[in-house]
Amino acid sequence: MDASILLVGGDDFLSTLLDRIHNLVNCTTEVAYSPSEAVPLIQAQQPDLIILQGNQPGGLELCCELKDQAKLAWIYCILLDIPSQKLEEVWQEYDWEVESRIEALEGGADAYLWLPRHDPHGKELGKEVLAKQDRLLRSQIFAGLRTVKNHRELMRTNDILSAIALSDPLTELNNRRALDWELPRQLQNARNRSETLSLVMLDVDYFKRINDTYGHPVGDRALQLVSSRLRHNLRFRDTLFRYGGEEFVIILSNTDQNEALLVSRRLCRLISEQAFSIEEGLELNITISAGTATLESSDDPKGMSLLRRADQNLLRAKSSGRNRVVGGAEMNQDIDGGLGQ
Repeated sequence: MDASILLVGGDDFLSTLLDRIHNLVNCTTEVAYSPSEAVPLIQAQQPDLIILQGNQPGGLELCCELKDQAKLAWIYCILLDIPSQKLEEVWQEYDWEVESRIEALEGGADAYLWLPRHDPHGKELGKEVLAKQDRLLRSQIFAGLRTVKNHRELMRTNDILSAIALSDPLTELNNRRALDWELPRQLQNARNRSETLSLVMLDVDYFKRINDTYGHPVGDRALQLVSSRLRHNLRFRDTLFRYGGEEFVIILSNTDQNEALLVSRRLCRLISEQAFSIEEGLELNITISAGTATLESSDDPKGMSLLRRADQNLLRAKSSGRNRVVGGAEMNQDIDGGLGQ
């Protein structure tokens, strides 16, 4: 089982443990000589498992800090004590190990191991006892890695489910649920950075006529081709969503009202200037109408008022003839081409 393990402890602890770990588990190891030194390694590399020297100051606190961070809480922490031969009193007091285990588990560690190398008289333990200790250490590491593996598989599954939930199956664009999540985030970012932000709401003109004339499969194919043309002609910082039916929304980050109008007009021309080849022998001339709106200080954090203004401008574009863009107080502008009226 491949694994990445971070060992945290003093020189004696690390020298004792490094070879031992490599003999037990197929893994890559990193070392840190203190919990404070371990923090940047954990953040950068996110090891599967951490083994910390039990009696080193700050070890248990590090476990606790990891468990309080959602992005790192899955890392498995083992607190390990390897008593020296001077700790004869440890053997005489069973409660010491029990109390240490309780303290470790209550403090945030996932496991606690006590692996003395000598008996109460300072004599090295026999090979049979040491072999059992190695077996225990190996088993605990494998148990931790199984836990980490299950967590990561669950995370991957959740990522896949989230992607499915936020994706429109027909066009493979972000869907309305994704817009509900993304728009407030981008609004907040724009306000934090004192940047502008605009929305474009657009839909396909006379789309019902396509469905009624040619059937829904042709309508679906038309939506796929329109989506593809829009997606491939946006700027890298723009985000396209299928809002529902034949309606789409585009978030234009760091874009003012005039720039939003220019982007929208360009998209309208790109849709209308070249017919869409739906299938062999069938080409459709398609146009779109669009309404734009730009973020104002009075807009709510979720962006509902911003969406409403873009939608109202879209309705103005459609009611004044379609195949055009309306934004703010901008006068309607016709764009040649389309299905006709």
